[in-house]
Amino acid sequence: MTTEQHTESAEATAPTTVLLTDVAAVKVKALIEQEGRDDLRLRIAVQPGGCSGLRYQLFFDERSLDGDVVNDFGGVEVVVDRMSAPYLAGATIDFADRIDAQGFTIDNPNAQNSCACGDSFH
Repeated sequence: MTTEQHTESAEATAPTTVLLTDVAAVKVKALIEQEGRDDLRLRIAVQPGGCSGLRYQLFFDERSLDGDVVNDFGGVEVVVDRMSAPYLAGATIDFADRIDAQGFTIDNPNAQNSCACGDSFH
């Protein structure tokens, strides 16, 4: 009788999608409600630009593109296009409302370097 041990690799346990914190989900939901539309979703993309080479884009979008990765967080859909998905795997979107910081923040484990403003990365 043999017993097999199964060990999971880091690749198998690493998140493959972007995560949205509860605080950020509440803020996104409130902003969508202010728009007065129920067809909008939060889209996050990575585009060339910024002082570090790549720039984050966060915006509301009603479109569905071929290859989109869609996740639901408490009724808030977060959409990532297929080209941006590898750059954003495991990234966490949060919302800060403090005296020293206000707005959406992105903690991306794939970013090797980022600029001081936090808007772009490499």
